[in-house]
Amino acid sequence: MAGKRTLGASGLVVSELGLGAMDTPDSPEREETLNLALDLGIDFVDTARDYAGSEFLIGQVLRARGETPCVIASKTFSRTADGAQWDVDRSLQVLGLPNIPLYQLHDVRTMAVWEQVMSATGALAGLKIARYRGLIGHIGLTTHDLDVAGEAIVSGEFETIMLEYSAFYPDSGPLVQLAAQRGVGVIAMRPLGGSGRTSVLRGLQASGYDGPLTPANLLRYVLTNRSVSVAIPGARYPSRISENWATASALEPMPDADKEALESAAATLY
Repeated sequence: MAGKRTLGASGLVVSELGLGAMDTPDSPEREETLNLALDLGIDFVDTARDYAGSEFLIGQVLRARGETPCVIASKTFSRTADGAQWDVDRSLQVLGLPNIPLYQLHDVRTMAVWEQVMSATGALAGLKIARYRGLIGHIGLTTHDLDVAGEAIVSGEFETIMLEYSAFYPDSGPLVQLAAQRGVGVIAMRPLGGSGRTSVLRGLQASGYDGPLTPANLLRYVLTNRSVSVAIPGARYPSRISENWATASALEPMPDADKEALESAAATLY
């Protein structure tokens, strides 16, 4: 059984292994994939208004199950208060939920965008209105930019931060620690590398590679960091859910020497 961790000051307690559901709708086994995740105990599912078919799939599965045994986190790509509120209302309709536990500003990629969403008429203001209305529970931000991440963490406005963190991208490690110190929950995206790396790794394994660079070791690397609240590898197929769950359930902390070796191996891939 995978462990539980607290998502920062939100107080939400979730499985340390979550599911990034961006690509799940692309699979012919999409319902089986999501149902297996929920059946095993994965209770943090990340989606977004801009992930084609993702909210729709989740809504279908939850309606069929007749329950919501998980924390759903969605996102708005809108940069304005009105647009963010519209996205929240649409997410509620598609997901079939009266309330979405976590709603995030999606991919705030530059300081210029940061200033836009933080303005008086920016998207954060819209999410605050939605929270006041009881439509969402907590507010987070996602970014691939370390400067933006740092600003978000120290701003005091966000209960969670989603950023890229893995052996391929260890540079965000200090920000992961800073977030934990500030009570900001850390959602680790692309824990297995993203950008096609996982497919490359599986191809290497199929051809006889027996080095340290494996999906299981990459997930161990991320979950070893106790400042990470939840890691959200994407999954299209039930087999990937099973593999990740087995790794998280048998988690043993990775020694520093092994982490360094994994980072070195990751740096040689691409």
